[in-house]
Amino acid sequence: MTLHLPDKWIWDFWLAQDGRGYHVFYLQAPRSLGDPDLRHWNVSVGHAVSQDLRDWRVLPDALHPSEESSDAFDNYTTWTGSTIYYRGIWYLLYTGARREEEGLVQRIGLATSPNLDDWEKHPDNPLIVADPRWYELLDPDLWHDQAWRDPWVFRHPEEGDFHAYITARSNQGPADGRGVIAHARSDDLVHWEVQPPVTKPGSYGHMEVPQMVTIGGRHYLLFSVRGSIHSSRRRKETERQPFTGVHYLSADNPLGPFPMVSDELLVGDEVGSLYAGKLVQDPEEAWVMLATRMHGPDGDFVGALSDPMPVTVSEAGALSVRWER
Repeated sequence: MTLHLPDKWIWDFWLAQDGRGYHVFYLQAPRSLGDPDLRHWNVSVGHAVSQDLRDWRVLPDALHPSEESSDAFDNYTTWTGSTIYYRGIWYLLYTGARREEEGLVQRIGLATSPNLDDWEKHPDNPLIVADPRWYELLDPDLWHDQAWRDPWVFRHPEEGDFHAYITARSNQGPADGRGVIAHARSDDLVHWEVQPPVTKPGSYGHMEVPQMVTIGGRHYLLFSVRGSIHSSRRRKETERQPFTGVHYLSADNPLGPFPMVSDELLVGDEVGSLYAGKLVQDPEEAWVMLATRMHGPDGDFVGALSDPMPVTVSEAGALSVRWER
């Protein structure tokens, strides 16, 4: 484990690159809490840098929740996001939740930085909110929260506009299978239009921490799912024990649609060893995966970042990862 903090758990993360090397931003919470389930409500965004994706130097934190006394959309949590560079500025889309709503309603805001170190939250936050035309709003009879989190932002390689893929739930279908990847687009990373989802519901309760990456002209959509969140329909279709881990879908177009298939598990097992995986090219330009080390063999929460794991792509475009528990 290359990034293991003795006093803090680490979980969801995302990467950025500049002249100093690879930057990782990660959710963190004090291990002194004792119960890992409390980490979500005692969270900040940490920051570290590396030249090789193995040896990390921890930097000052990137983001903290806004003052509890404020009416900000993130006065309770600052959760998973992603970064992109545009016209001399780094843009960080991230998830926030309000204490007054017990953290149950998720929205997406923006922070910007000239250097990846000093971040300023946008005064008009939140900038992307769930649109009930396509997406489920908070309904405790259907699901435990209003899923609208984990934005993954990228620029269209041909059109030049910006797109965000978001963990969300459809407003249609059985409650245990409404998980979808939502879509929003923007011309300037500030003004966003919510679009229909790029996946269809039916397989999962939610699809977390998405990433879209292009390899060899093929577009891959990664996401993570706990075994307990597989829908009853999917369990019948696959006739296999559902694992916790990282899945992927592929498409010819970066905007999808990304059809569901029956066997797209990239890494996973019964205990949930790895989660929130991200693909990146190492200094030799080979594709590797980093992931959160979630649970050990005994089921205890680990909360650290993995070593880079080699990724291969078959002639047919199938991805595989070499990893060890």
